[in-house]
Amino acid sequence: MKNAKRTQLVKLAAILAIAAGDALADERTRRVVISIPDRKMVLLEGSRVLRVYDVAVGKPSTPSPEGEFQIVNRIADPTWFAGPKGPVEPGKNNPLGSRWMGLSKKGYGIHGTNAPRSIGKAASHGCIRMRKHDVEELFELIGVGVTVELHAERPPIVAQILTAIAVIAA
Repeated sequence: MKNAKRTQLVKLAAILAIAAGDALADERTRRVVISIPDRKMVLLEGSRVLRVYDVAVGKPSTPSPEGEFQIVNRIADPTWFAGPKGPVEPGKNNPLGSRWMGLSKKGYGIHGTNAPRSIGKAASHGCIRMRKHDVEELFELIGVGVTVELHAERPPIVAQILTAIAVIAA
């Protein structure tokens, strides 16, 4: 009887290990692609499009960085420390909104906003701004280590998606 229980436990542990590995593999295949000129963000899992979001990007005087980065930290209800009047606690006046996902490029991240009308514009100090419900959804879908690509020119995957959206809308 002891051997039977031990065998069942080993099988259960193997199943859980495989499931955990699959979940980690899925997250590792996820990546975020941002087209700066289109002000669009695409969340991909492998080659499958999971979500498309409108975003705000850096204004000409403080452009968003270009390149490939990773998410290095995630903070719900962040405090903003860059203001001239000192820290801004979480809440409606916080320019980071309700979520922060820091990039491996120091000082830059993906975050919410207290200026939702800026979405779709070149309006930030270089970070990627998102609407509240969008940033909260993305926060649940990606973790530390996920790759974020910021492109100064429209990448092919974004071109394909925008073409498909235009065809559907027509």
